[in-house]
Amino acid sequence: MTAAAEYTLAELCIVAASKSFADEGEVLGTGIGVVPRLAASLAMKTTNPDLMMTDSEAWMLSEPNPIGSRAADFVPSTESWMGFSRIFDNVWSRKRHAMLGPTQIDKFGQSNTSALGGSYDKPKTMMLGARGFPGNSISHPNSFFIPGHNTRVFKEGECDFVSSVGYNPARLPKGHSLDDIDIRLVITNLCVMDFGGPDHQIQLVSLHPGVTVEEVQQNTGYPVHIPAEVLTTEAPTQEQLDIIMALDPHNQRAHQILDNPPGNRS
Repeated sequence: MTAAAEYTLAELCIVAASKSFADEGEVLGTGIGVVPRLAASLAMKTTNPDLMMTDSEAWMLSEPNPIGSRAADFVPSTESWMGFSRIFDNVWSRKRHAMLGPTQIDKFGQSNTSALGGSYDKPKTMMLGARGFPGNSISHPNSFFIPGHNTRVFKEGECDFVSSVGYNPARLPKGHSLDDIDIRLVITNLCVMDFGGPDHQIQLVSLHPGVTVEEVQQNTGYPVHIPAEVLTTEAPTQEQLDIIMALDPHNQRAHQILDNPPGNRS
């Protein structure tokens, strides 16, 4: 397929994030947030038609729902129902892949969705909370989307509050090993990374067009492993852009990254 001539950074990130769901077969894809949701939906429409998605409640879909408001006569493509207990069956059997956007990610891949600053008893800022993330992080693959890559997110030292399990032997729950952790991809406004470096070090997978290795390292609070060959993040095709536009008819994706510049910043 030929790369599209023009695309935004949000669209580049959606396509890059969709690759984390490719070739996984029949697993429950959970995209939390606009870009993750569109990424999972794009994968279901292209690289992984076996991906299971819900309507964000309990109905299973044979076609992903568009995001945002819909016409009064819109009929979702529901094909079955998945109760709460069945959701947990998928979680505990590693038949789920979730993508979300934590506020902090440390060098171990531990993330923070709970609190910032202060102390455990009196944090400076409270957020959503850990919720089910501790168990999810050792039960199935997870990926992260970060719209603003900087040293506040990728902070030196541990997260202010550890909400999920990462590649930190000191914090592994009893009966688990590092092999139980599967942080698939980390997609940011600068690059794509994973934790496939030496000793599970975070490593660069690809640079978005126009971004340098130095920019990535300067905006990460700990060393990033740089492979011998640094790839460029693949540009969307026009077919992929057409699918994204249909899935996001109100262009909510344009508001997920500051100023949403062109995807190619060369």
